[in-house]
Amino acid sequence: MTVKACGVDFGTSNSTVGWWRPGQQTLLALEEGKTTLPSVVFFNADEESVAFGRAALAEYLEGYEGRLMRSLKSILGTGLMTGQTEVQGRPLRFLDLLSYFISALKQRAEVSAGRSFEQVVLGRPVFFVDDDAEADRLAERTLGEIARQAGFVDVAFQYEPIAAAFDYESRIQREELVLIVDIGGGTSDFSLLRLSPDRVTKVERLGDILANGGVHIGGTDFDKQLSLRAVMPELGYRTRLRNNAEVPSSYYFNLATWHTINFAYSRKVWSELQGVYADALERDKLDRLFNLISKRAGHWLAIQVEAAKIALSDSDSTLLSLQEIEDGLQHEVLRETFHESIDQLLGNIERTVGGLLQDAQLQAAQVDTLFFTGGSSGVPLLRQRVAAMFPNATVVEGDRYGSIGSGLALDAARRFG
Repeated sequence: MTVKACGVDFGTSNSTVGWWRPGQQTLLALEEGKTTLPSVVFFNADEESVAFGRAALAEYLEGYEGRLMRSLKSILGTGLMTGQTEVQGRPLRFLDLLSYFISALKQRAEVSAGRSFEQVVLGRPVFFVDDDAEADRLAERTLGEIARQAGFVDVAFQYEPIAAAFDYESRIQREELVLIVDIGGGTSDFSLLRLSPDRVTKVERLGDILANGGVHIGGTDFDKQLSLRAVMPELGYRTRLRNNAEVPSSYYFNLATWHTINFAYSRKVWSELQGVYADALERDKLDRLFNLISKRAGHWLAIQVEAAKIALSDSDSTLLSLQEIEDGLQHEVLRETFHESIDQLLGNIERTVGGLLQDAQLQAAQVDTLFFTGGSSGVPLLRQRVAAMFPNATVVEGDRYGSIGSGLALDAARRFG
């Protein structure tokens, strides 16, 4: 059976495209033979070109002049959807930026598959925006419009944790009550479903979905909190001015947040910091901040913080190099510091999961399986705290970067054939 539709998992950190074919690999190669394409765009001013994914990160790290944009999905549902930025001296709408990336994703998938795709099932978080139903609907409509601009004719949506459930269901031998725990780059999403090998061919599954929930917390938030707790103090965060007030925190929050890093490079910020510097008590730390901004090294620093977060999954400490900011500068980051920095976020995740059980009118002991997926589900403390809520459940580790895309491809095959 030739399936004409694909599934697209447009992720905050990484994206995949799945095409269901019996007996063959579902996910398509998108870059250098890899099935993931980092959700990154680099506008190379030196070469007057645009790069995506790993190539974009490589050009940025090689020192080319230009503009790096990451965590593109985080724009959806925010005020930035109607805003614009400046790239190579020209205005660029954030919506057009998203369109560039989705178009590149589609084109790469079609080259890999050797065919065109007109139908798509797009993954979406349970909530693009917390506690704002209208903004959430607008975000979905906007993403749908962008997909159509990229060339898709028929566009459907599926919750990302449900897509992951479909992927898991394709391999089980008996009926299970499953909690899908999808911790992505920008959101944490959860679904409680009854899965069974007898139901895998059904298109309509509403009766099997007991509850959905989500919260706007993900891996980029873990990066942000680690940066603010362990790194930004080395650049003057929370240091004092002569009047005993703190150095304004907005500069550091922008630099610690992937999709707002470029805001720190404006002339207005540079001018404001001159005045702050005159009254600062720890100017040596602000010197580092000035070096970071003058070199436009915010994304470089964010990459170092992300690498430190990953390293702390396996080690009690890691050494973070700040060489780009100051010669010879290094900073030891402890796993304990990381855990402290994300404690409140994990508490919010636990409350969201608890609310899911209440919505489904179930007890934790009734859940058979915890299925973890999403790149940020690799944080051991997160898995431990969620698993502790379900002591009787079997823990299953899914493909962190591929389960959703594979499930969306299965869903696309059922819907569009």
